[in-house]
Amino acid sequence: MRYRTLGKSGIRVSEIGFGAWTIALDWWGKKIEDDEAKRMLKRAYDLGINFFETGDMYGKGKSEKLIGEVFRGMRNEIVISTKYGYDFESASQIGHAELPQRFDPLFTEHALRNSLARLQTDHIDVYGMHNPKMYHIKDDVIFNTLDNKINEGVIGTYQVALGPAIGWTEEGLAAMNRKNVSAVQTVYNILEQTPGNELINYAEKKNVGILVRVPDASGILTGKVKADTKIDEKDHRSVRRGEWVKSALEKVEQLRPIAERNGLSITEMAIKFILSKNPVSSVFPTVISEEEIENFAAMSDGKYLSASDMSEVGKLYSSWPPYEIKATVA
Repeated sequence: MRYRTLGKSGIRVSEIGFGAWTIALDWWGKKIEDDEAKRMLKRAYDLGINFFETGDMYGKGKSEKLIGEVFRGMRNEIVISTKYGYDFESASQIGHAELPQRFDPLFTEHALRNSLARLQTDHIDVYGMHNPKMYHIKDDVIFNTLDNKINEGVIGTYQVALGPAIGWTEEGLAAMNRKNVSAVQTVYNILEQTPGNELINYAEKKNVGILVRVPDASGILTGKVKADTKIDEKDHRSVRRGEWVKSALEKVEQLRPIAERNGLSITEMAIKFILSKNPVSSVFPTVISEEEIENFAAMSDGKYLSASDMSEVGKLYSSWPPYEIKATVA
């Protein structure tokens, strides 16, 4: 496992991180029982993964509790990142619809205190705003509150996680201008490079780390989703409609010659493409088994794509039609 610095924070994180939402939610085709979840976390650590990224709303705190239990007594050996902003205690989630959001000082204090308790720690290395909108990014009160928490030593630094879908370009760019934002998290993969490329370029100028989720394009790049794959409505991938799947699979075939001449599978090429971008600090593959963790961890080997291969990928991407980018609704 190789490690990178998380933007201006100075925190060293594994190139492959553990995105811990799947161990608390059955939104990826599998319900993971607690015992298996704990084995997955331990296996990730054994493979050199030190960056564990979660959110308080994942299973209403379940993901945080599992991390806290597994790494009790090992606090200085791992980097914990968690996010807040959804008021899951006061509202019921229906499907994948967004819950009410709050980032005011009172709510921040409440959410942070509860996360610390569930994680069994007195500090969080990377605290995150979970899918904030532009009016949140512009709110000095929110960032003053988070800055105070850094001064108190309760959090090390903070990130802004963009979403829930792909987009929020201006929000990401504006967040990087905040003094203590060390990372921005976004959907990014070889098939969906917008707005990631723009965010990556600006991140390099601002010394901000990019954290990547959905690197597998919802299963297209791992072969889990094919043209005839039926996805349950409860599954997070159900937002990907048939026409998108068909188009994505056609793009994969255009990329395949590059992978094959490098002796790589499409999955390996997809991850190595992302790690070829220096401002990327860590990638969070969607994992639901120990075997998947082992496979992804092995891809952090420093042998990434050449400049000529990256240029070829870029030309292919430029030839593909644009897609919808989400943004804050005024």
